[in-house]
Amino acid sequence: MKIPALLRSVELLTRPVHPESRAAMDQRWAGLPGHVKTPAQLLGRSAVGCEGTHGVFPKCNLTCSPCYHSADANKVRIDGGHTVAAVRKQMEFLRRVRGPRAHAQLIGGEVSLLPARDHAAALEAMHANGREPMSMTQGDFDYDYLLDVVLDHDGSPRFRKVSFAAHFDSLMRGRRGAVRPRNEAELNPFRARFAEMFVALKHDHGISSYLAHNMTVTPGNVGQVAEVTTAVLNMPYDMLSFQPAAYIGDDRRWSEDFEEITIAPWSRIEAGAGHRIPWQGTQFGDTRCNRTAVALSTGTGLTALLDPEDPRDLAARDRLLKHHGGMYFGGTPAWIVGARILRALLAHPADLPVIAAFARRLVHRAGGLRAVASAAWRRRLSFKTFVVHNFMDAADVTPAWALMEQGVVSDDPKIRETQERLGACMYAMSHPETGKLIPACVQHSTRDAAENAGLRKMLPLRPVTTSAGKP
Repeated sequence: MKIPALLRSVELLTRPVHPESRAAMDQRWAGLPGHVKTPAQLLGRSAVGCEGTHGVFPKCNLTCSPCYHSADANKVRIDGGHTVAAVRKQMEFLRRVRGPRAHAQLIGGEVSLLPARDHAAALEAMHANGREPMSMTQGDFDYDYLLDVVLDHDGSPRFRKVSFAAHFDSLMRGRRGAVRPRNEAELNPFRARFAEMFVALKHDHGISSYLAHNMTVTPGNVGQVAEVTTAVLNMPYDMLSFQPAAYIGDDRRWSEDFEEITIAPWSRIEAGAGHRIPWQGTQFGDTRCNRTAVALSTGTGLTALLDPEDPRDLAARDRLLKHHGGMYFGGTPAWIVGARILRALLAHPADLPVIAAFARRLVHRAGGLRAVASAAWRRRLSFKTFVVHNFMDAADVTPAWALMEQGVVSDDPKIRETQERLGACMYAMSHPETGKLIPACVQHSTRDAAENAGLRKMLPLRPVTTSAGKP
């Protein structure tokens, strides 16, 4: 590479926000419904949103009530070649239309049913297209499988860091050692065991991790959200995510009145954490769908990263989003991160005292410099992210999306609300064959059944034979 080309490449690599990312975020902001264009909104200002795979490995080895998969999902065989090819195609499309950096979930059925080499190849395809992948699992696999995913044939690490989201709740049936859990507390040893594998991974091989804990919430277990929060906060998870159940997928698995539970679990999360965790300072999409907050943990207490009742924090948020929204550090070498931060501060030097004052307020709320330094020394200082993600019922999504594709706003209040929420969806799935991005609720409500029926023919559990009994 010639020197001028090399310099241009380095300049672009160290630019605080990639121009393609900026263009994708501007387009995202322009497409948002007016009611979500608030000062707290992060879509279009800090990120394009999350992404997920579909139709790549629908099979699962647990039975859950509810289950968001279609009835055909478990009639499709696991096929690593199909998975890797489909993931690559979907990620290439996302790279073209959503820019060079985003978070994406490797999701389908149960990811650990994939052979480890195919799981790793799918993650590599996501990385190759600028995605920061998170493997979605029910967490019922062993350390040896994890090692086979993250280590090469010679034992060297394939990845510097991996992200996994493990789903644990008492609505799941078939987990080894907890086939039919009677309550959430019975799953705590399994939650801890899963997280401890990644502590060992860091110790044994130097591979870092980001771990999320997911839980579906229904009337049957909503009363246990607080105690789950308390338990999981004492485990090395970085995110606690709770999803109120919706009427999506296999209706044979709908056994409760899910409409009793909407975005309500937030107060129970705070009860379990023993601290107020305000979510109003930041927003991803529509607050009827998502509530998110980040807190600093010292191991003995939690402090909200952003206090929405402090006008100084809100002013800092607005200034930093305006000047630095879209900076992305995930999976990026340290020297590039350092160069981006330096360039950002050189472009806006007056932001440095704003950042310093924000940090001082955070440390003060966390108990002071001595308490924070002590937690850091004891390696107990960390950030915890709390999420409630409220899916919508297929009976509302299907007509709402049909009208949206026609450019029609519904007169029905419920369907119009659904349209508003879909227009602000933060979770997109890629359809390169049609050139469209589909909200996750639309994918599960209107696309999964036909998609999995087609996959059942393409990837049958048993080879199709002729009448003579020959393949």
